[in-house]
Amino acid sequence: MASEGDASALVAAAEGRKPRHKGKHDKPKPWDDDPNIDHWKIEEFDPSWNEGGMLEVTSFSTLFPQYRGKSPHPTPPSALSWFLPRSAIDWFCLVVKKYLQEAWPIVKGALKEFGVACELNLVEGSMTVSTTRKTKDPYIIIKANELIKLLSRSVPAPQAIKILNDEMSCAIIKIGSIIRNKERFVKRRGRLLGPNLSTLKAIEILTGCYILVQGNTAAAMGYWKGLKQVVRVVEDCIKNVKHPVYHIKELLIKRELVKNPALAHESWDKFLPKFKKKNVKQKKPLTKEKKQYTPFPPPQQPSKIDLELESGECFMSDKKKSAKEWQEKLEKQSQKAEENKRKREAAFVHPNEDIATPYESAKSIINNGEIADMAKSLKKKAKELRKNEEQENGSAHVQEQEAVERCMHVSAIDQENSVRRGDDILIFVMIPTVISYDACQVPGTDEDSAVTSDDTLRIRD
Repeated sequence: MASEGDASALVAAAEGRKPRHKGKHDKPKPWDDDPNIDHWKIEEFDPSWNEGGMLEVTSFSTLFPQYRGKSPHPTPPSALSWFLPRSAIDWFCLVVKKYLQEAWPIVKGALKEFGVACELNLVEGSMTVSTTRKTKDPYIIIKANELIKLLSRSVPAPQAIKILNDEMSCAIIKIGSIIRNKERFVKRRGRLLGPNLSTLKAIEILTGCYILVQGNTAAAMGYWKGLKQVVRVVEDCIKNVKHPVYHIKELLIKRELVKNPALAHESWDKFLPKFKKKNVKQKKPLTKEKKQYTPFPPPQQPSKIDLELESGECFMSDKKKSAKEWQEKLEKQSQKAEENKRKREAAFVHPNEDIATPYESAKSIINNGEIADMAKSLKKKAKELRKNEEQENGSAHVQEQEAVERCMHVSAIDQENSVRRGDDILIFVMIPTVISYDACQVPGTDEDSAVTSDDTLRIRD
């Protein structure tokens, strides 16, 4: 569905006139898309632009803690009140105030160049800046206000005066209200500083900004691009989103990618490291659900007599009551005995033994029928094998008879030749292995003697 703005734009285009914008600052300007114009550049102020000066006096005032001094992390007077007398605390406050009192002429001289008056009130602990007739730049009073804010947060005067330059900006990050637990806050603030302020110095070099962590605030000074990076690093550290070391790695990679003009219009996501949290998930504590609050007390529990009245036992005689109790006792004993018996029998059951279910028993019946069919087929095959063996044995017996006849014929011829010569001849008869256990009788030998494949026959006259 088209919006009212789109509809009005279409009507204006149809009528041949320019579309109207609701906001007077939303109108497109001819220099918006000009690549030769640096929109972030701040032009230097020319006093000729405002020769008449300021019509009204504008002043800003800020309080500074009385324990702030040269040290970036001084000890507050409240900490000394435990072991120092009152006069010593007053002396300490006077010494601390002395730094601002000594540095004030430098601040006053820097503001005088821009026509801004300043005042230091050590009694109230306040600093005030205001415009004068010599003030030409209307924005310089905002810069002067930032100057006294930085001084109140222990930024050294020479460094704080740099904020008066047009290209310099500042950001005061309130880190004390991000986390409630003071111990965690101190730990994460120390993580931001690093050992011997090494982490803080690395961030300062990469972003080109001056950073000072003081108490519950962190003050940063520099160009707007570096300030955005500093704010992100500080907030992510205090919120425990990302460690400053990982931010430093990203800034180093970006610093090298900026030098390559070919990557100016490309995404850098593939070059930047991706860090994932490796925190182990902790078990959530068990929370008991609170019962709904009722102003009335809980109902009274029924007594033993009430239960007997409800079940009718109250009207039974003592004999019937004892009989009922005895019957209940016997039932409990029988149940317990069955349970104990089942436990004792469980010890003698083989662990692999399975109790057949109705489905398995039916399956076994089916299997028994299959086994009977298999037995019949095996018997049939056995009969066929016997027939084949008988046929083979018959042919083997015929071969044996033929071999025996040949042996007898050969032995008879040899015997006749030996009788003619009158010599003793040894005849070796090799019976084939087919005649394995059958005896072969040779004429002229005993009836009980048998000739086998390994026997030798000696024939005499």
